[in-house]
Amino acid sequence: MESFCFYYGCSFRSIVKAGNYLLLKAAGLLVLSLTACGELDDSYSTNPGHRLSFSVDTLSFDTVFTTVGSATRTLMVYNRNEEALNIETIRLDNEPGAGGSHFSFNVDGRSGEAFSNIRLEGKDSLYVFIEVVVDPTGEDSPLRIEGHLSFTVNGAAQRLTLQAYGQDVNLYKGGLTIIRDTMWTAERPYLIYDSIVVGSGATLTIAKGATFYMHDKARWVVKGAIKATGTMEEPVVFRGDRLDNLMTDLPYDRVANQWDGLYFEAGSFGNEMSHVIVRNGNGGLCFAESTAGESKLKISDSQVTNMEQSVMTAANCLIEAINTEFSNATGYVMSLSGGDYHFIHCTLANYYIIKPGRLGLPVLRLANYTLDNTTGEEAVNKSLRLNAVFDNCLIDGNFSEGNEPLKGELSVDVSGSEAMDFLFNHCAVKTKQTDDARFINTRLINKDNAPVYKSTGSSENGFSFNFRPDTAKVVIGLADPAISALYPLDRFGVNRIESSDGPDIGAYEYVPEPEKEISALR
Repeated sequence: MESFCFYYGCSFRSIVKAGNYLLLKAAGLLVLSLTACGELDDSYSTNPGHRLSFSVDTLSFDTVFTTVGSATRTLMVYNRNEEALNIETIRLDNEPGAGGSHFSFNVDGRSGEAFSNIRLEGKDSLYVFIEVVVDPTGEDSPLRIEGHLSFTVNGAAQRLTLQAYGQDVNLYKGGLTIIRDTMWTAERPYLIYDSIVVGSGATLTIAKGATFYMHDKARWVVKGAIKATGTMEEPVVFRGDRLDNLMTDLPYDRVANQWDGLYFEAGSFGNEMSHVIVRNGNGGLCFAESTAGESKLKISDSQVTNMEQSVMTAANCLIEAINTEFSNATGYVMSLSGGDYHFIHCTLANYYIIKPGRLGLPVLRLANYTLDNTTGEEAVNKSLRLNAVFDNCLIDGNFSEGNEPLKGELSVDVSGSEAMDFLFNHCAVKTKQTDDARFINTRLINKDNAPVYKSTGSSENGFSFNFRPDTAKVVIGLADPAISALYPLDRFGVNRIESSDGPDIGAYEYVPEPEKEISALR
């Protein structure tokens, strides 16, 4: 009955009020016209001062990719008067000449280009759903699109503005395999469905400012190599393709598992990333068991964050990371199983709070084995030598420091006969007090000296994270100055050497207030 009356323009509230009448006249309702529906109570306010109210004055869409469409936006229309109002017309006025781009709308479940004589009871409301579809513009820069939605009540028009930006993209559907050396530029963003495969022997070079919007389940498979070189002002970005909000105060860009991740196969070597941001995937950087004698990845001044599983996993690889943030996951932030690793001025942090919460795994796992499933039998341990050095690094999270050494936000997992060598030099690690000689001038974080950061996510700031230290004696001025002299600038270009406190532990230097605003998520 509800959908029947909506079809004829009555609100559900009028059905409730006239319930007995409808039961008596059910057969007659089957042939009622719009006018007849109004006969349930044909009195309307004719007061010219009685107007509609709206949930917003301007309805703005995020950037819309051409040919793909957009998420639907909701507009609430309110009659805050005691008497019913007759909405004489609802009409959409698209802006002409915008490459055929246009808005469309739906009123309480009905689609159309215009509606007339819609009754809205006193103190009642109406849903209007609006969508925009953008035709290709032929331009690299976003195109501004504007339209208007007009409501007429008692002869007076009320007009709302609709705004969106249409963006042409390099669209890849159905998968793509790159078989020769290729350069991808940044004139237009890339929208990726399915998989991008960088074939064996091929190198994909990515220019500064390139942005890759990854659709649900889309992934990168790297058999050759990626060389992505951004700048602080124009980073290379890998992220999900949802530009709207999951909830009012929660953008999809803060939600993990928007896409799959970057997977580097055993034969992939020589990967380079500088000023790269990878966020909101299922897994971040995933490296198959490889050969530690050849460089797998060198990454600097980058951020890998907000993953459904782990931010980075690697087995028997040679990896170097400088001035890079690895943060926030339901699983490990980093899991290293055998191999050679050197981390310098890196921040490893896990304050994941969004969905569904952490799984009880620490920030950093170090292991000298991996599980070997190659025989098809039950998995057995495969022993691998591990050598991991951390200089001026921060390992912290929202777990406690634990009740014994090498626990808390650190896991040292030993099995088999291969060597297990690791070193923390001038680091800050959230674990229990230890006399382990592998901790050199390293501060152990506990509840009494925990670092304070600029932002660790809340509804007030859109659940953003900024791991620049705010106040933290365990971090500020405690880095090894000899190491810092080799890397004088932090991830955002702040000079460590010129700090009056001395260089800080982690990827970010403390900046006293007032601070030039620097966003952790660009």
